[in-house]
Amino acid sequence: MSPEDYCQQKAAQSGSSFYYSFLFLPPQRRQAITALYAFCREVDDVVDECSDSTLARTKLVWWRKEVQHMLAGAATHPVTLALTPHLQAFNIKGEHLQAVIDGMEMDLDQTRYLDFPALQRYCWHVASVVGIMSASIFGCTNPRTLEYAEKLGMAFQLTNIIRDVGEDARRGRIYLPVNELQAHSVPASDLLNARHSERFEALMRFQVQRAQTYYDEAFALLPPEDRRAQRPGLIMAAIYRTLLTEIERDGFHVLEHKISLTPIRKLWLAWKTWVRN
Repeated sequence: MSPEDYCQQKAAQSGSSFYYSFLFLPPQRRQAITALYAFCREVDDVVDECSDSTLARTKLVWWRKEVQHMLAGAATHPVTLALTPHLQAFNIKGEHLQAVIDGMEMDLDQTRYLDFPALQRYCWHVASVVGIMSASIFGCTNPRTLEYAEKLGMAFQLTNIIRDVGEDARRGRIYLPVNELQAHSVPASDLLNARHSERFEALMRFQVQRAQTYYDEAFALLPPEDRRAQRPGLIMAAIYRTLLTEIERDGFHVLEHKISLTPIRKLWLAWKTWVRN
């Protein structure tokens, strides 16, 4: 299996909405974003699938060294081998790849966030910086496009947090800020024990409104001259905003089950967004 095939398989198997945003890209850009996505999946899986935190830290150290080796032209992993040809072409920086690993390491260090500024820092590492690299791959001629991508990455991560509240709680992680739980009189035990309430619904409605604001602010930053190139991000936004609508329609029952869109619906949203932009 070639490094490119490995990355393609990694992206397709994940079932992520990101996969659908890659489908319409020209080959080189598609290969680059697929390799970047596969890198993010690899380091994320270290934390999600490794129950021994010491072993997880050791693996993340290995990935840090592998990024350094890749930058020196000595990659060994299929993902870094696939990513190497695109580093210079799309201005993918080692410091940004290391920032992603920093974010994954944060998951080993804490399972609660006191307030939104603390959560913002985490989201920047695991999502906003990925948005910046992705925007460079899609095509960026105006610096404001990177600001758009940074804010859009934040919106995506907030959407993930809303969708995965129950799943994360079952892993002992709560990403909703502690002071916001307190403001809505929702104890952490309600999340950990999947206790749905009107207070929880109010809390989640607040979370959704904030995520929607980030989408709106991101779109306001996107320069017209880069809009066409940035269609993959717009596809993701269409899929994720539809997901937020479904979560609201379901009454915010995210503690009991994970709400998702069908592959055919994601494909339809992807095609519709591509042709409209």
